[in-house]
Amino acid sequence: MTSTQTAYRYLIVAPAWVGDMVMAQSLFKQLKQQHPEAYIDVLAPAWSAALTQRMPEIDKTFTQSIGHGRLGLTERYQQAQELKQYHYDQAIVLPNSFKSALAVRIAGIPKRTGFIGEWRYPLLNDIRKLDKDKLTRTVDRFVALAQSPNAQLPKIHKPALLSEGNSLLETATKFNLAAEHPILALCPGAEYGEAKRWPSTHYAEVAQAYIQKGWQVCLLGSEKDKKVGDEILATEAKALNLCGKTNLTEVIDILALSQKVVSNDSGLMHIAAALDKPLIALYGSSDPNFTPPLSPKAHILSLNLDCAPCFKRSCPKGTPRCLADISPDQVLTGLDSMGQIEQINIKAL
Repeated sequence: MTSTQTAYRYLIVAPAWVGDMVMAQSLFKQLKQQHPEAYIDVLAPAWSAALTQRMPEIDKTFTQSIGHGRLGLTERYQQAQELKQYHYDQAIVLPNSFKSALAVRIAGIPKRTGFIGEWRYPLLNDIRKLDKDKLTRTVDRFVALAQSPNAQLPKIHKPALLSEGNSLLETATKFNLAAEHPILALCPGAEYGEAKRWPSTHYAEVAQAYIQKGWQVCLLGSEKDKKVGDEILATEAKALNLCGKTNLTEVIDILALSQKVVSNDSGLMHIAAALDKPLIALYGSSDPNFTPPLSPKAHILSLNLDCAPCFKRSCPKGTPRCLADISPDQVLTGLDSMGQIEQINIKAL
């Protein structure tokens, strides 16, 4: 790699949340539209490679393993020395923290773009003031950084993750997913907290209804979600609890193989939307206007209570009625209204 290359080179410092990483693909698509020959590399947490490999706009992923809350000056300095070799023209820093902008400053990238954050004036030289009334959604804020200051927001390109046939087949085989039965994926967890989780008893009713129809029901989530998965199994033992048993690549594959998805507001919800799956998205303490699933096939269920969105991890009133009062029948009606399902021939992959 030499400095004689003429194609514009971007380095994107990526967000730390799965959902935000999915929405960042809209920024990558905008940059490619503006500069089709540009190189786009990302500096991201190690887990994000499963996502960036499914984003054709990205050329290279640099992984960052510095723990949350750690400044990690030595590691960031060493990473900056590696980044220098690529002669980037511009860095776009999506997180708002001081430490997220350190490596690009040390690497001497000429143009360093980001919103005003904690003590970042010495680190960024294309610094933007965030107008929350104008840029109401997370995805709008990401895409705005591709534009000149005060420019009109362009049409948002929705995220679109690629599916890989060999990977899908390996995952289907590993978890004994039957080719002859459609799959309903349920995503009952939420990394942020219990105030974003639809009750496990409600999920169990939905699982039971679809298993009676002859569907396979897969419960997806991290190790932290295994408990809620087991609670669902206590009512519907024929569901397949894969919470904590899959890596992110396998979760993406199972969502890609699914015909319908029900999810709390979570990273998996955004992945399902980016895979263009018929999706019921359940919102309680969070705001569907701020981080909506970016897909025309997504149907949002929210009661819009006076106390919502509160953005709390736990409900201040004890029980999150904003989610508990969304009935299983409402979700089942939404699922049933989604029309003809896509038949995915696992054997043909």
